[in-house]
Amino acid sequence: MGGKYSSLDPMAIEVPEINTLLSRDPYLKPYEKEIRRRYGCFKDLIESIEENGGGLDNFTQGYKYFGLNVQPDNTIICREWAPGANQLYLTGEFNGWNRDSHPYKKLEYGKWELILPPKPDGSCAIPHLSELKVVVATPTGSKEDRLSPYATYVVEPPKSEDNVLPRIVKQGYNAIQLMAVMEHAYYASFGYQVTSFYAASSRYGTPEELKRLVDRAHELGLVVLLDLVHSHASKNVMDGLNQFDGTDACFFHAGRRGEHSLWDSRLFNYQEFEVMRFLLSNIRWYMEEYQFDGFRFDGVTSMLYHSRGIGQGFSGNYDDYFGLNVDTEGLIYLMLANHVVHTFHNDAITIAEDVSGMPGTCRPISEGCLGFDYRLAMAIPDKWIKLLKHYSDEDWNIGNIVHTLTNRRWMEPNVAYAESHDQALVGDKTIAFWLMDKEMYTHMSTVSDPSPIIDRGIALHKLIRFITHALGGEAYLNFMGNEFGHPEWLDFPRAGNNSSYHYARRQWNLVDDELLKYKFLNAWDAAMNHTENKFGWLSAPPAYVSWKHEDDKVIAFERAGLLFVFNFHPSKSFADYKLGFEGEGEYYIALCSDDSQFGGYNRIDTSVHNFTKPESYCGRRNSIQVYVPSRTAIVLAKV
Repeated sequence: MGGKYSSLDPMAIEVPEINTLLSRDPYLKPYEKEIRRRYGCFKDLIESIEENGGGLDNFTQGYKYFGLNVQPDNTIICREWAPGANQLYLTGEFNGWNRDSHPYKKLEYGKWELILPPKPDGSCAIPHLSELKVVVATPTGSKEDRLSPYATYVVEPPKSEDNVLPRIVKQGYNAIQLMAVMEHAYYASFGYQVTSFYAASSRYGTPEELKRLVDRAHELGLVVLLDLVHSHASKNVMDGLNQFDGTDACFFHAGRRGEHSLWDSRLFNYQEFEVMRFLLSNIRWYMEEYQFDGFRFDGVTSMLYHSRGIGQGFSGNYDDYFGLNVDTEGLIYLMLANHVVHTFHNDAITIAEDVSGMPGTCRPISEGCLGFDYRLAMAIPDKWIKLLKHYSDEDWNIGNIVHTLTNRRWMEPNVAYAESHDQALVGDKTIAFWLMDKEMYTHMSTVSDPSPIIDRGIALHKLIRFITHALGGEAYLNFMGNEFGHPEWLDFPRAGNNSSYHYARRQWNLVDDELLKYKFLNAWDAAMNHTENKFGWLSAPPAYVSWKHEDDKVIAFERAGLLFVFNFHPSKSFADYKLGFEGEGEYYIALCSDDSQFGGYNRIDTSVHNFTKPESYCGRRNSIQVYVPSRTAIVLAKV
């Protein structure tokens, strides 16, 4: 049973808040028809689900119908969707791995069902934690072992992990994003080659232990987000969705449309009714079974375009976002997914990983848009790595840095970040390692000889994170380890490193050692977050940049009533540096990266207050003079 798309005149489709969208961005007016058509497709799917899927609430709890479900009387009902299969069987420890003794009954619409009554003593026919597999008789005549797509626990040897939640809370963060939770076959894929979508990876423990982790995070006041991979799936056949019913299709598009050429993975057919049920129910599963508070949607660009974003520059021309390259089925699925998340959990958070900058990504569905709460500002970490790799400090383009940090659509919130796993992969380096490299092995001790490389690295590491935090978005993301300048790189166990875990862990001993300078970077990270918590610049409107001076390498901007001043110059310090400022009165230094507690030189007396003058400067009503040493950032707040 497939979904349907509207064949009516798109201009006749009522989009509740489209006038709000068009008045905010008049350049979207030529694309009004396409926006209305998208919203019409979304409404058609909602209506189809109501008419044919038992309503949205029932439809998005497919895990209660499919897979293996134990009834109150211990009857076990097993159901699968395998439209291309000739027959299904259940095998496992409970029947001595007999592959023929327990056949499923074929139902309508490619569904299969097996009912196992309780044993004479009233217990389940299949003991708890028994190993099971579904045997699929394929159209070619073979019998293949498969894992149920709705399996909730698939086993691999668990590994021990550090207890990091208290560290996160101490640093002042209010949310965590868990990656690689959904079961995947290949560790080095960072969890992106998912094989079992309903199963929490047993590498890290049992489902009960994941629930305890989420509960503990909630007790500590943390919001818990899941890295959700609905953009593609592993090609694995034995333990994945691929060829589940013995055909090239089932959950995916057949042929080339069903394969991602760069990721070597399968692409979902989002118009197929049972695929939508499977994925939307997957969202409900993690929110209701594990109590996740929201999701970061992986690979959104691939879902939005037929090109999958491969080789596409996305210049910002609106034709890129409203032309034939847009994959309507993927786009409407994302609207539907956001609708489900926010319908059943009003306070939930969704984040889009999209490099294209699709207009309306973070605007409400009622405006004909995608309905995400945030978009990842993916250009920012790429910019920092590019600067550190290819440019000397004197050649950093201040205007270009400001442009990268502020280049986002009005009223579409972004998550800014300086570093992530993508930037720190093997073959690349962490920001700290790019800045300080091998001297981190010899000169990070507080009692070691002074090192200009280490001094520069610590100073710039603080400035890079802070300007990203304050100027780059409406939320800030830290990749664990960046907060204390983790050295080296990331490399998960794989064939190329003899399955070593050596580079697959954070070296907490470095930041815990009082004799090492990592503690300074860690203290700065906490200070950024706690200062933001006091003044709330992330929830304030975007900053107004009043000053960006190429020769001085100075950037100044206002946000949440604060004045932020950054001096990126490698050697020049400025006394009585004049800046324009809309605020007026007496101001104190609320945060200074040059303080000794952050590994600085105490060149600024933070007890001294600054006063504005009633003379306009650089387009601002007042002016103010500050002392800003080289490679230093300060924040001024009103007394």
